[in-house]
Amino acid sequence: MEKVGILLVSYGSREAAIADSFWRSENYKVNIFDADKQKNPFIVERATDYNIGQDLQKICEFAKRHEDEIDFGIVGPEGHIIGGIRDIIEKETKIPMICPRKEYAIEGSKVSQRHLLEKCFPEANPRFKVFNIKDYSSKYDLRKDVYSWLDELENQVAVKPDAPATGKGVGVWGDHFSTREEVFNHFIFICDYGPVVIEEKIEGEEFSLQFFSDGKHLVPTEAVRDYKRAFDGDRGINTGGMGSYKSQGKKLPFMDQEDWEAGLEIGKKIFKELKVNGDKELLGIPLYMAYICTAEGVKVLEINSRPGDPEIQNLLPTLEDDFVDVCFRILDGNLTRLNFAKKASVVTYAVPMTYGGYRTVFSGDSRVDLIKSRKLSEKYGDAIRIYPGSMELRGKETYALGSRTVCTVGIADDIESARSISLEGIVAIDGPLWNRWDIGSKEHIVKSVEHMKSLRG
Repeated sequence: MEKVGILLVSYGSREAAIADSFWRSENYKVNIFDADKQKNPFIVERATDYNIGQDLQKICEFAKRHEDEIDFGIVGPEGHIIGGIRDIIEKETKIPMICPRKEYAIEGSKVSQRHLLEKCFPEANPRFKVFNIKDYSSKYDLRKDVYSWLDELENQVAVKPDAPATGKGVGVWGDHFSTREEVFNHFIFICDYGPVVIEEKIEGEEFSLQFFSDGKHLVPTEAVRDYKRAFDGDRGINTGGMGSYKSQGKKLPFMDQEDWEAGLEIGKKIFKELKVNGDKELLGIPLYMAYICTAEGVKVLEINSRPGDPEIQNLLPTLEDDFVDVCFRILDGNLTRLNFAKKASVVTYAVPMTYGGYRTVFSGDSRVDLIKSRKLSEKYGDAIRIYPGSMELRGKETYALGSRTVCTVGIADDIESARSISLEGIVAIDGPLWNRWDIGSKEHIVKSVEHMKSLRG
């Protein structure tokens, strides 16, 4: 069996899923060199070598030490991509990196995303305006202009920072605020991220498509539904994502085939606009598109430049292609299609007690034991996956850190069965964690289906 060395730039559960896909290869013996935020127990226990730390130059130095052992690198976290990790490593080593170059990481600016979309697919854009506090000499004038725009949109707005805030900087009328004063206070709060986009609030049902690319071809995946809000019933603050589900096919139960095709067409036009300068700038997953189905068609909520978390955890376990071969086809410029099993999958995250506003303070032990959840593989085989995220290996024990701790993936012939497996994995985790219980639930899906029926008339 051919040996392959892979540099994996990691941050959480998403990269555990990527590592798992590599190690499950039937064609290659994979040696992973992991550059991680912490000692992720899933990855470091099997990695050939690892480096802890987020500094891009030190990651490059780690890669350089193993340059002769590494065939390619792949990057999950958005911060590293936006910061130019590919540019740095490819400049200082001979290691080809699978992620967009810094210049093409459009996730770095929501303002740039809106302007790009206005240029190549304006009908998918909500109405929006960009405000920069630096353009105003007084808060009075700023407030006046903001309120004037609120008048035009009848207060139905979403307020977003220009720079990434891991899903937690967005405020929406009716969900996060109900008065103009609250809108303006949120606006001022997120000004630290730079300019602020105030855009029309869109009513509908959300889905995402992730697009793989070899720089020349754009290959779509199946649609996934993410749950951003902290609590059951889509209540609470926005988070990095509490879970997600996909059906056993391209589209979700509330979608028409035309919705998936519209998402594909939007992605193609953006890709065509971005790739004008060359064929190798947009490798990996250069577009992870957050869409919303509306009465007027599909609109774009945001554009990301990396694999989704948790959405990629839905897709990789159902990918029928050898993921190492997929990466080689990306580098060779001949990735033209991907094959997925006719399976549904549900991802559920378990998170720390203070995550998402569940508790304000927790001073108890943060140890987490995954032994019982992992033993479920004896019952379900490959139909269950346990992917540690914001966890750290200390000696022989594992501890929860501050962000999303661990996700469980259930894979089955239908969403409800996949959900049951995922939740069984969650219940088997021993530790001070909590989770949403309604990820992919029948009730939530029926509500989404009925909502779209009412919007479409």
